[in-house]
Amino acid sequence: MAVIWVVVLLVVRFVQGTRAAGVMKGMLVLIVVATLVVHMIGGGQAFPRLSFLYERFLAIVAIGLVVIFQPELRRALIRLGEAPFFRSSPGEIAQVVEPIAEACAYLSKGRFGAIIVLERQVGLAALTEGGTRLDAALSARLLQTIFFPGTALHDLAVVIRGRVIHAANVQLPLADPADMPDPTLGSRHRAAVGLSRECDALVIVVSEERGSIRVCERGRFTPTLTPDQLRNHLKERLTRIRQSQTASQEPEQTTETESMAAPSQSGGVNGTD
Repeated sequence: MAVIWVVVLLVVRFVQGTRAAGVMKGMLVLIVVATLVVHMIGGGQAFPRLSFLYERFLAIVAIGLVVIFQPELRRALIRLGEAPFFRSSPGEIAQVVEPIAEACAYLSKGRFGAIIVLERQVGLAALTEGGTRLDAALSARLLQTIFFPGTALHDLAVVIRGRVIHAANVQLPLADPADMPDPTLGSRHRAAVGLSRECDALVIVVSEERGSIRVCERGRFTPTLTPDQLRNHLKERLTRIRQSQTASQEPEQTTETESMAAPSQSGGVNGTD
């Protein structure tokens, strides 16, 4: 029973804050009511057909859950399949963060809209195929040039992979307006929510209207950040990924060391705001 409650809690936490949460509540209420009715009216062998219909009803509900929660199931499978990618050292992380913070400070001051995606463990090859591939060294000046109003690539997103600007002019999936934390936010913020809910990427949005800088992760925005706060936040998030990967590798390394040491003891790493 404890295992069942743990599974239910994890599912609730996963869908919390999404439209699926309301659907799940409705489905649970329907199942509970149907179960009570069957047990009260059709208890024992008085109404065998009612029990038969109830069992078929549960099978239909199970199929319906798969269809209704298809986006959530897809996100869950993506997270289960996340493979380590960002394994940079603190020095390499700083080389990624500094140009981004410098560029965002410039874009914010000039109120030039921008959306920058930091690819982490989940690859974004399917998205970048529709964009303009650059594979250029990451620099603040290049980011400023890309998002300068009037340039051919300024409207859509830039995807950064490691220390390289992998692609620009990348179209991101838009979140539904009902999923947005603030209905006044525009398409750039909707794109940030839409992508970050699908994968583990960090999405930086510079507002064209307000000049504000915010980071979106797992569908949630930070408060407005200054360039210095952005720098610290990115370092913290990217360093945490590296630390979690290092921790997951330590048991394997310890096991290998022990197995090698044993013989000797016995003798011998988008458009608007």
